[in-house]
Amino acid sequence: MKPVQPKDWVPLLKPYAKSSVRYGLWQVVHTALPLFMLWFAAYRLLDVFRPIALIVDAVAALFWVRLFVLQHDAGHGSLFPKRWMNEAFGFVSGVVTLVPYHYWKWQHARHHATSGNLDKRGVGDIRTWTVDEYLQAKPWARWKYRLYRNPFVMFFIGPIAVFMIAYRFPLGFGGERPIIRRTVALTNLCIALALGGAASLWGLKALLWVYLPGIYLAAMIGIFLFYVQHQFEDAYWEHDPRWEYLKAAMEGSTYLKLPRMLQWLTGNIGFHHIHHLAPAIPNYRLESVQQEVPLVRAAPTVTLKDALAVACADLHLYDEATRKLIGFRDVAPRLKAMRREAKAQKKATAS
Repeated sequence: MKPVQPKDWVPLLKPYAKSSVRYGLWQVVHTALPLFMLWFAAYRLLDVFRPIALIVDAVAALFWVRLFVLQHDAGHGSLFPKRWMNEAFGFVSGVVTLVPYHYWKWQHARHHATSGNLDKRGVGDIRTWTVDEYLQAKPWARWKYRLYRNPFVMFFIGPIAVFMIAYRFPLGFGGERPIIRRTVALTNLCIALALGGAASLWGLKALLWVYLPGIYLAAMIGIFLFYVQHQFEDAYWEHDPRWEYLKAAMEGSTYLKLPRMLQWLTGNIGFHHIHHLAPAIPNYRLESVQQEVPLVRAAPTVTLKDALAVACADLHLYDEATRKLIGFRDVAPRLKAMRREAKAQKKATAS
């Protein structure tokens, strides 16, 4: 069969890359309104029965995730047809999600342009080493990488490290741009004013028992979704100049098949392979592409159960020989052999 080329699939996807002001506004309303209503309900329940309040807050976290997906669409210019509407919504929603819109947008565009490229890793993605890089690294560097890839650190400490701390300081890719620094500072100021106003109106307990648990859980879900849709055993990785955008999208991203309600709450982000193929397609048209364009069905499909297994799996190193992600246990014998050889050489030199 003749390989599929970009010229073959672009005409198939282009008709879906059309956004609507009316539907974009409707998405914002039926995401933001339930979110604020759930926040208020959780706040009122704090003095009635705190465990119930936290359960309501957990439901609110899912709408928080959906709000971020809409912010994500705005970053691609696909939520609304007008740029100023995307930019305005992106900034305002970034105050709620704690994600500085323009800084994130800059890094996320780099992620789309380099996903699966072994020569351009490190921006907007999960840091992934090759087996050779791991074996050649210093012990301290290996330990730090193992700590970073530990599921507990990734999913439980990661939300605090990324959303609450790292996003407050534009020190990564794009942070050298004055406009990025200014927008991050403005976002931080707006967040501080919003939280300060909320504390003065509803008290500190509203922040401690409603806002913080909700944003923490939402951030955890967000990291989980991003992780499992790019980190799987057969994920595509390639060096320049052999790296191909089409393969990176179709073989380096998954179709995460979620239950209907979770699919809606996560803004159809499970159709991640389609999103990487054509970021200009609004989230509300992705399912139609999956149903109507046979080409996209070639992407790897995972269920929620599969995704939970991937999140806990020892798949942290890319083996260029087998072209698969493998685990630390798989390279442990080679690492021990290298240590024995180094020790023998040191003893031989000393004698």
